[in-house]
Amino acid sequence: MLKALGIFQRATADQLWRMMRPGDRHDRITRDTLNALKDSGLVRVETRLESGHQLWVLTEKGHKEAKPLLPKNVRISALRKLEYDDEGRPQQADGYDEHAAAVTSTAAVLTGAGYGTPLSWQTEIGHRLPYGYTQYADLTMRAPDAGVPAMLLEVDRVTEPVDDLVQKVRRYAEWFELLAPKANPNHERAARHEGAAVHAFRLWSRLYPATDREGYVPVAFVFTGKTVAQRASRMRRLEQAARRYFAGEPYPGQGSGITAVNYHQAVPVVVTELERITADPAGAAGAVWRRLGREEWQTLPEALDNPDGDRLYAAQRKEARDRRAEREAAAREAKRPVCTRCGAKFTDERWQRLSSWPGNWDDLCEPCAKQAADRAEAERAAQRQAEDVAVDTAAQAEMPKARGLFRRRG
Repeated sequence: MLKALGIFQRATADQLWRMMRPGDRHDRITRDTLNALKDSGLVRVETRLESGHQLWVLTEKGHKEAKPLLPKNVRISALRKLEYDDEGRPQQADGYDEHAAAVTSTAAVLTGAGYGTPLSWQTEIGHRLPYGYTQYADLTMRAPDAGVPAMLLEVDRVTEPVDDLVQKVRRYAEWFELLAPKANPNHERAARHEGAAVHAFRLWSRLYPATDREGYVPVAFVFTGKTVAQRASRMRRLEQAARRYFAGEPYPGQGSGITAVNYHQAVPVVVTELERITADPAGAAGAVWRRLGREEWQTLPEALDNPDGDRLYAAQRKEARDRRAEREAAAREAKRPVCTRCGAKFTDERWQRLSSWPGNWDDLCEPCAKQAADRAEAERAAQRQAEDVAVDTAAQAEMPKARGLFRRRG
């Protein structure tokens, strides 16, 4: 309880119950714990809200005890000091607006759904831009065990102009593109063509863990208040106006059947409604998130996934290579020589041998060429044999003449 109040500064028992003990059927144990901490002087009730809920804060003593309980990378919120009237009586505090309540409720319902613990959250983390503006995130969440290493959340009560929301997305995109200290700008520009390699040169990768997906740290808008129609209209207008920051870029080779999207330098933006989350039996773990650019409502890991990104690109590139190989094989096959005697196609070995060392019977396949060679050899052998017989016959005919001549001389 002390840790949660140290992070969120103020919370109701209902919010702390959903955050700390979501398995309980009600907030009775949470209220009992708060009352025990109150008796110990660690917490106090700051005010009672119009809903009837008591708003709890840390006392100065509780603030001191909570600070060393938090990790060094988690900033403790400012102490809410008890104020007194002119007669020395404690005053009921004000200033707890609906936005602050919605921020804490958002963290509570996400934590209750398994997205980290109270220590997974930080509030009002600044992202300073070179021109002096600092974009503060209402919440930052780290829930690697739930498949979300990091996420920035903006809670909107349908009160500020949609253009302001678009500007938030723009400023986050600009911040994600900032170079890390001592990073080489030339190397960073070269790495833009290598997918995720570019992020090693960016400032955000020094402060947030890798997303385990293509793209920058995701940004979530949690809408609450007004009507369902007003919230839906707001999401559509944000989607249309901020498309350039979340839509990604086409991969090369779009004309060759490549439809995959390069999300490596895009801001994944998801939206949901606090009312939708609380109405779903699975809460924030249900299909209550929509990725801008898609129509369906999905679970958060599904919404953050990129099935049309790198995986599709790899599959389509393989398909394109296979199709090209098939076309090249067909074109080569069309050029394959055919035996002029039997009509059979040349084997690769026969084709290669003839292309490198043309010889006789280069228009015949291997079997026909062998048969032709055998017949030619047989004909040559027969010719040689006939010639040998003729020579022998002529020699034999000359022998009697020679013997007769010798007898007459004697």
